[in-house]
Amino acid sequence: MSTTPLAGSLIDLAAQGRLPVHQYMDHATVTWIGANRPDLQPSPMPHLRPLLRALLSCDGPPAIWWAETRLHTSLHGVRHAMRTAALAAVLAEANNLDDTDAATAVLAAAVHDCWRHDDKDDPGHGARAAIWLAANADTVCNHYGLTATPRRIVQAATAVRLHDIPYDAFTTADQSDHAQAERVTDIVKAADALDRYRLPKLKWWPASRYVREPAFDQTRALAFDLVLVSERTALAGADGAAAVRYALAEKSVL
Repeated sequence: MSTTPLAGSLIDLAAQGRLPVHQYMDHATVTWIGANRPDLQPSPMPHLRPLLRALLSCDGPPAIWWAETRLHTSLHGVRHAMRTAALAAVLAEANNLDDTDAATAVLAAAVHDCWRHDDKDDPGHGARAAIWLAANADTVCNHYGLTATPRRIVQAATAVRLHDIPYDAFTTADQSDHAQAERVTDIVKAADALDRYRLPKLKWWPASRYVREPAFDQTRALAFDLVLVSERTALAGADGAAAVRYALAEKSVL
């Protein structure tokens, strides 16, 4: 399959059913996102504990962690990873997770898509990322100033493996694994879903029926604003990680 970028905006290509394998944000699509803001209830002001603020202040996942380095700047790249990590932190606070599980959810969210091969469905990318995470646990944890305990790695790898599998498609083995890492997994799946406002079709935007997270709806406005601000900032020339940090600061997450 050719990976040559197609001419045209993502919003136009999506309407034509011609989205390329690798997808990069453009001005027309960001304008369309802003013009289609849903009628959302305001999100509560985020109040993150120092531990989570410190994690979100770390450098974004480096390009070398991606199976396909060209995806580092794509729709499933570093900006998506950092926003998902931030949303996982917000949801962890809403669910009163302890420090260990909250930090584990943020770490898992940051690397959940790093072993994608493309920006389409790419079945099995969660399992590939989980295997990579288990093999590189010390490197990933050191990057975030965390300790790679066996429990943390099992919980994070489980959340990463299950993030791209719908709940209604869980096998018996998936259900068993989910039961061992339920809170972390549910938060990672919900945080990933909340960042879908970046996608160029309204029917692909967040839907609460696919997640198990009571704070999902109240976090939608924050999720939308993080996408819009960070993508505009990146298109204005900012580095991807810097663009997300700017959005996090503007929305008082950092």
